[in-house]
Amino acid sequence: MNDTPLIFIDIETTGTRATRDRITEIAALKINGGHVVERWISLIQPTTGVPAHISRLTGIDDAMLREAPTFACIAEELNGWLGRDTLVAHNARFDAGFLRNEFKRAGIAYRPRVICTLRLARRLAPQLAKHNLTALLAHYDVPRTNAHRAEEDAQALWGLWQTWQQRFDTPTWQAALADEQRHRSLPAHLPSEQLAGLPEAPGVYLFYGHNRLPLYVGKSVNLRLRVLGHFQRDHQDDKEMRLAQQIQHVEWEETAGDLSAQLREAQLVKQLMPIMNRQLRRQGKLHTWYWPDDAAQPTLANGKLLGQPQPGKLFGLFRSAKEAKEALRHLAEAHQLCPQVLGLDKGKGRCFAHQLGRCRGACCGEETREAHTLRAQQALAGLQISAWPWPGRIILREQSRPTGPAAYHLIDHWCYLGSAPSRQVALALKTPAGQFDMDTYRILNRFIRDAEQHGLSIEPLG
Repeated sequence: MNDTPLIFIDIETTGTRATRDRITEIAALKINGGHVVERWISLIQPTTGVPAHISRLTGIDDAMLREAPTFACIAEELNGWLGRDTLVAHNARFDAGFLRNEFKRAGIAYRPRVICTLRLARRLAPQLAKHNLTALLAHYDVPRTNAHRAEEDAQALWGLWQTWQQRFDTPTWQAALADEQRHRSLPAHLPSEQLAGLPEAPGVYLFYGHNRLPLYVGKSVNLRLRVLGHFQRDHQDDKEMRLAQQIQHVEWEETAGDLSAQLREAQLVKQLMPIMNRQLRRQGKLHTWYWPDDAAQPTLANGKLLGQPQPGKLFGLFRSAKEAKEALRHLAEAHQLCPQVLGLDKGKGRCFAHQLGRCRGACCGEETREAHTLRAQQALAGLQISAWPWPGRIILREQSRPTGPAAYHLIDHWCYLGSAPSRQVALALKTPAGQFDMDTYRILNRFIRDAEQHGLSIEPLG
């Protein structure tokens, strides 16, 4: 690449989130024919304060930036200077992501071609424990006068590049560059060979960080598209950027179909507790409103009741008793139901809500208890938990592709008991008593309701 213009660039920022944080300094060296032919160096007014910990790291504070131009002021000039030349940066996704967002705010579409020296370092020196810029400069004896300032870091990066060109023979150097470009959309710490076997099939995938820390569990009907899709939009999504910065290992499991993938995802999230999964995390004790057939009011019940047949109706899934009571009280106010008859308030005779005109008088005989019960259950209908339509367990057979694997899921009263590759093995599963799980219920309810549409066959076991 000696005859191709390259721009060695480094930026300093107010933080790590490209969509929210801002650039405070840019330094870029334009290289042509193996020499620095132009430089662009400028502090940038971020229009927001620089956090104290960032100032301690970079030495850049609000006072230094007071007279600096904003990015909007230099955007057109910088865009023209950068042109379409290739950017070279250490952990290039970070720098390119910030530049793309800053240019976007200025109304300019900027999509640079990049070379990531962090990925190159992993290819050229896999034996090193660390591949950050400080560690590499020390290993290759490349001088740097002032760490975490853009000009010094860009200059040091150019020095590291020159050292690599001298240290490695042409075939090794060209092979490293070719591999980096072939996999330039992948996170810097993720070896490209890990994704070589990703299938275009349903399944779950697991992202791990340093020391196999679980970062994220996901599912898809097409694993390859979904996993690679995480790395296409990290410049515009903070969560994807954080994943790209931390991910070092990927695992996946192919499944028989979408149902299997969703059940397995829910199971793995609760088991591994990945730090970036907000949904499907392990839940505490669940609560529901149980309304027996012959009762005038519902009873607050815990989750154990949810996996058992009951002579009555169940309404709502709540993570706490407080949440359950607030939901019922809101419905009572909206439908002029009596909070006293519903058991939310204590007392006898005319309730306070009736005095305010918010109760139709089931507490004092102006409305019959039967009419109140009917209205209350109608108000709660949107929260009703679907009754289990079979007397006992069922087997759900799933096979989304004619030549793909099949799965036989053993289910009992919305409780997922396990899966097996054949009916015989599923029937022989040694399963503990089913424990109701909110996420599993929602998954199963959706798929069972439209079983034919999802290609599922249901076999009741009595």
